[in-house]
Amino acid sequence: MNIFRRALKFNREAVPLIIILSLFVSLPAGEAAERKILLPPHFQIKVFASGLGAPRFMAFDGAGNLMVTLPRRGQVIVLPDRSGDGRAEERVVFADGLKNPHGIAFRQGYVYVAEEGRVVRFIDKDGDLRGEEMEVVVPGLPSGGGHWTRTLGFGPGGEMYVSIGSSGNVCFEEDRRRATIMVFEPDGGEGRIFARGLRNSVGFVWNSKTGAMWATDNGRDFLGDDLPPDELNLIVEETHYGWPRCYGNRINDPEFGDPLLCSRTQPPAFEFQAHSAPLGLAFYTGTIFPEEYRGDLFVAFHGSWNRSVPTGYKIIRLKMKGDKPTGIEDFATGWLVNGRAWGRPVDIVVDAHGRMYVSDDRSGKIYVITYSK
Repeated sequence: MNIFRRALKFNREAVPLIIILSLFVSLPAGEAAERKILLPPHFQIKVFASGLGAPRFMAFDGAGNLMVTLPRRGQVIVLPDRSGDGRAEERVVFADGLKNPHGIAFRQGYVYVAEEGRVVRFIDKDGDLRGEEMEVVVPGLPSGGGHWTRTLGFGPGGEMYVSIGSSGNVCFEEDRRRATIMVFEPDGGEGRIFARGLRNSVGFVWNSKTGAMWATDNGRDFLGDDLPPDELNLIVEETHYGWPRCYGNRINDPEFGDPLLCSRTQPPAFEFQAHSAPLGLAFYTGTIFPEEYRGDLFVAFHGSWNRSVPTGYKIIRLKMKGDKPTGIEDFATGWLVNGRAWGRPVDIVVDAHGRMYVSDDRSGKIYVITYSK
């Protein structure tokens, strides 16, 4: 185990190593029987698709088909549910041979995919759910190092945003594009840094009511079980969010701290338990959940790997009042049984009908959550 521990010290998001470690923490048969996801009363959850390997980020195409990235397989697949019964009837490989495809977004007939070192886009001309043509939109993104995921999304004004994690746990970066969210025109171009000091903002979304941009951020490792907090940040252009100099409410890092710089950084809008590893997030914009859930923010906690008592492995609900978080509560739990995880939530999306989908890159499944009395 020491070999794996030293390797993992470099990066919480090292998916292949996490998969290897999962072989050592598989649940005994008795505990496997307890694999049940718990939700508030009258919510239901079922498997939408399984056997996917390690599904990560998701998006719906213009016809309402769910698309998901499979970084370890180098694929983007489509999971059509033509009958609308909440189960994918088939899986179609939309694109293959990609390098760690992660972020995915649909815009004006194109499917945009963020690989580790570039952004590409595809178009399906004949409607067979396969990308016939590929075009490189943004080449030469930082590659290698610790945080390999690249997430993308389109803001209210149509610009394309791409998050780029740090190259290591805590360090000064040679490439100033690291630990940032960048913004590009939809057709590419040089782009510019939109926000910096974000160690690894794997997930970001916009509040459709206010237009505000929100992003999760994973704090550094090896400061103990409870430091530093993971973060939810309200993203504002030309703002510095602290890493590597500071964390939380302008707390100086013990190795890299700078009191003057930290006094000018933006603290998080909300702090999460350290090592929860918040990734994907989504505002609930549907109508089938009760009214009190509408407009709230749901966040996937991928779960800890270097904490003495594991934490995370769940979906939480942040109660929102406009652009202000007012409280937090568990929404979906059960992936962690007796200190061992059998699943790891990654991303959350809501379809046009108000159903919520959750990807899980440990169990290889995508779940759909609905509500009815």
